[in-house]
Amino acid sequence: MKILLLEDEQMLSEAIHEYLLSLGHRATLFFNGEEALEVLKKETYDLLILDINVPGIDGLELLEALHTLKIRTPAIYISALVDIEGISRAYDLGCYDYLKKPFHLKELALRIDKVMQSCTLPQSHLRLSKSYAYDASTSTLMCDNVSQPLSKRQLQIIDLLARNRSRVVDFDQFRNYVWVEEYVDNATIRAEVSRLKKSLKEDFIQNIRALGYMIDIPRNQ
Repeated sequence: MKILLLEDEQMLSEAIHEYLLSLGHRATLFFNGEEALEVLKKETYDLLILDINVPGIDGLELLEALHTLKIRTPAIYISALVDIEGISRAYDLGCYDYLKKPFHLKELALRIDKVMQSCTLPQSHLRLSKSYAYDASTSTLMCDNVSQPLSKRQLQIIDLLARNRSRVVDFDQFRNYVWVEEYVDNATIRAEVSRLKKSLKEDFIQNIRALGYMIDIPRNQ
């Protein structure tokens, strides 16, 4: 998952950032609200984790500005605020959850899972790149609206990666989903993914070193 983190407390921001990376998310850290807004105008994120009291524009003003730009990204606020008016304003702006500092990092992970489950809508047509899309309802990989033939195993790999766009799919997930009836080592998985990539006209499957593979969500999605 691609996450933008806005937090100006150095130690806390680094701890959250490292924790998100350890969970397999791709997290970008910002200390200033204005800088975060400029990036959000150009890049798409799956989730925002926002402190309220930060330099530049605060977390509430940031979400307000995004709404003006018709950018609707799920947000979780983290703040030491206990003022009910501030908290109420956060929810009025459309935040999905609120965590009061201090909090346990595991609690943040649980809130992230909850938000993404509530925001995920059933979707069968998944855009993978400029030319490629995957129809999950028919297990068909399309290139410029033309079906591309793949082996059963290659389709299972595409299916797993497509359903987890912007998430790192590790080797154990491949074993549990694609190689259900036999144990294979990481080298076998790499070889099969390599054969799949060679059959594609675009290189949209990313190798995440020592972890697994991922398909990023195209910017226009």
